Amino acid sequence: MQDLSELQRQIESIKAEIRQNAGELKNSKELYELKKNFLDSKQGKLSQLMKGMAQVPNELKSQFGKAVNEAKQWSLTFFDEFDTKLKEQELKLRYESEKIDITMPAEKIKPGKLHPITTVRNQLVDIFAGMGFSVFEGAEIETDFYNFTALNTPQDHPARDMQDTFYLSPEFLLRTQTSAGQIHVMESNKPPIKIISPGKVFRSDDDATHSPMFSQMEGLVVDEGITLCDLQGSLNMFVKQIFGEETTTRLRPSYFPFTEPSVEVDVSCFQCGGKGCKLCKGTGWIEVLGAGIVNKKVLENCGIDSDKYSGFAFGLGLERIAMLKYGINNIKMLFESDLRVLDQIDE
Repeated sequence: MQDLSELQRQIESIKAEIRQNAGELKNSKELYELKKNFLDSKQGKLSQLMKGMAQVPNELKSQFGKAVNEAKQWSLTFFDEFDTKLKEQELKLRYESEKIDITMPAEKIKPGKLHPITTVRNQLVDIFAGMGFSVFEGAEIETDFYNFTALNTPQDHPARDMQDTFYLSPEFLLRTQTSAGQIHVMESNKPPIKIISPGKVFRSDDDATHSPMFSQMEGLVVDEGITLCDLQGSLNMFVKQIFGEETTTRLRPSYFPFTEPSVEVDVSCFQCGGKGCKLCKGTGWIEVLGAGIVNKKVLENCGIDSDKYSGFAFGLGLERIAMLKYGINNIKMLFESDLRVLDQIDE
C-alpha cells in the first residue's frame, strides 16, 4: 500500500535528483531535455507518481494528489528560474564573443576598381563619342556571310580555315572580328554613318600576345568625300588622348579584303618620344591597329552607291591598347585577374 510518508520520500529524492542534474547543465537545450525527463505527461518521473493513486485509500487520495501537484509546481518554478539563469549566461558569453575592441585600428578595405580592359573600352567610347560616333554592339555568334563573305573575304582565305575560326556549324561561327557589325549597320542605315562597335571576338590563337578570346573595337565612317586624311585625323585625336599629346600616327601600306587602300597604323613611341627604346624595338614607332578606305564592293553589297559615298574603317584590339598603355607584356595577365598586377594599374 502507498502511504504519504513514502510518497514524500520519493518526492524529495526526485527534487534532489533535479538539483544535481541541473548543476551539470550547459545550455537551454539540455535543460529542456531534463525537464522532459521529469515532467513529461506520460514518461516523466513526477507524472509516474500519479499511477500510485490507485493503491491509496480514498480518504488519503486528496492529500496524495495535492502532494504530487505541489511537487510538479515546484519543478516548473525551478526549471523556469534555472532557464532564465542559463539564458543570461548564454547571452553574456555571446556578448563576450562578439565584443569589439574599438581601440584597435580599423581593418583596411581596398576600394574596387574597373578591369584595365573595361577602363580602356570606356575611355575609347568617350573619345569617339566626343567626335560624333555612336555605339553599335553586334552579336557574338555570326553567320559566315556577315563575318567573311560580305566583307569581301575570298573563299580560300586562310581566316576561313577551321584551325583559325571557331565554327558552330557550316553556317554559324563565333565572330572573328567586330567588322561584321559594319555590314549590319550599312544594311539598315543610309549614310552618313559614324559608328564604333566594341565587343568580344574569337580566334584559334594562343601565345603571349594573343588569346582565343579578346576584345576589339571597330570604327566605321561612311559619307561623301571621305578620304585617308579623315581617317588619320580621327586616329590622331584618339592616340593623343590615350597615349599623350605628343603622340602622332603614321600609315603604312597593307592589305585587308574589306578595305582598299589598306594601312597599318603606327604611333610614335610615347615612352621614348621616338628616339628608340625597348618598347618600340629601337624604331621609334609602335604598331597599334589596321585600317583603310572601305572597299567599294563592301559598300555595294550593302546597297550603298560607291560612286557617291566613300568611307573609312579601322579595327583595334582593346587588350593591345591596354598592354601598351599600362606596360603589360603578357596578355594572359589581363585574364588571370591577379590582384598583384591589377593593383599596379591606377587611373
